Amino acid sequence: MFADEIRRAVEAAARVKLPDVAALLWRAYGQGQVTEAEAEEISARIEERKALPAAAQPIAPKVGSRPRTDASMERRRRWASSGRLPPQMAARFTLAEQAALAVVGAEVAKRGWCELAHEAVAALAGVSRSTVRAALRRARALGLLSAEERRLTPWRSLTNVVRIISAEWRAWNGRQRRPAGPDGLCVKTPPPSFTEVLGQVAKRAWERSQGASGKRMAGPFEPNRRSPRPRGDLVASG
Repeated sequence: MFADEIRRAVEAAARVKLPDVAALLWRAYGQGQVTEAEAEEISARIEERKALPAAAQPIAPKVGSRPRTDASMERRRRWASSGRLPPQMAARFTLAEQAALAVVGAEVAKRGWCELAHEAVAALAGVSRSTVRAALRRARALGLLSAEERRLTPWRSLTNVVRIISAEWRAWNGRQRRPAGPDGLCVKTPPPSFTEVLGQVAKRAWERSQGASGKRMAGPFEPNRRSPRPRGDLVASG
């Protein structure tokens, strides 16, 4: 019977489709396909379904996003403030993108290019992989970087080789090239002390004197190796 089909539709329909089932019910009642008692009974079922609370939607897990831990935020801020990008260039990127580009800049300063995977850059900078891709894409669009693909097969390839093509960034990155600390960030080399400077000046003067005289003499900080004259060699004066 048509009433049984409408009942099955009520049980199987989603909450948002119940008004459509109710409209079909009353259309069938107007055409005489459903009796008044069946229409009232099916309408009551529809109202009961509408009164039921909606089922909770499962929370989809976040895929490809790095959690915002204290350690990752600290790495992000330290790389962003490491000075690997010129100030006017860094102003075009977000803090997370600056951290990712700073990691790339440090790798380029050390090797001449960067072939780190996006996951490696993200782990070092404390950002997500999507942030690394967005930063590199924006930098390429601005003419700051170039990326060379290394495809092995149509389905497999090595990591891209990223190089800095901006003359301004290359000059800035060359000035910022310093020894790396234990965490990979650059540390400032302490200036030489006053005593060390005096020692270097005295050593250069001694080397010049050696070249001019052609004789081997004791250096400025080298002990005098001449032994004292034996007493037996002394000539008694008469």
